[in-house]
Amino acid sequence: MSVEDVPPRAVWDALRTDADAVLIDVRTDAEWNFVGLPDLGETGKQPVLIPWQVYPSMQVNGAFADHLRKAGLTPLNKLYFLCRSGARSLAAAQAAQAAGFAHAYNIADGFEGPPDAEGHRGMVAGWKAEGLPWRQR
Repeated sequence: MSVEDVPPRAVWDALRTDADAVLIDVRTDAEWNFVGLPDLGETGKQPVLIPWQVYPSMQVNGAFADHLRKAGLTPLNKLYFLCRSGARSLAAAQAAQAAGFAHAYNIADGFEGPPDAEGHRGMVAGWKAEGLPWRQR
């Protein structure tokens, strides 16, 4: 089974129209606090915050699948995984599929996307660059 990359705007549309769609932000506490979070208020939902790697050691969260279940998620949910640029979220989506969550997707380019020519993120691609709602914590 392979994980599909879904463009951020398509994820936004799914969150607004599909009751089973959930956004799981797999970044670290530090990223949530200092970089910002998707603001899903308009969808009537909140992002589920489960780190894929544990800061500061950055070891993979061995209880990741358990945390998905504890968050009330089931194999019926459509899970859209988000990280900074799409790498950790892909690994998290693959782990979710392996744990029985068949509808696991990677949000293409993540929250901030790749760096631009000046090395700044959030300008080229990804959730922020698409102009989708986000907020500081």
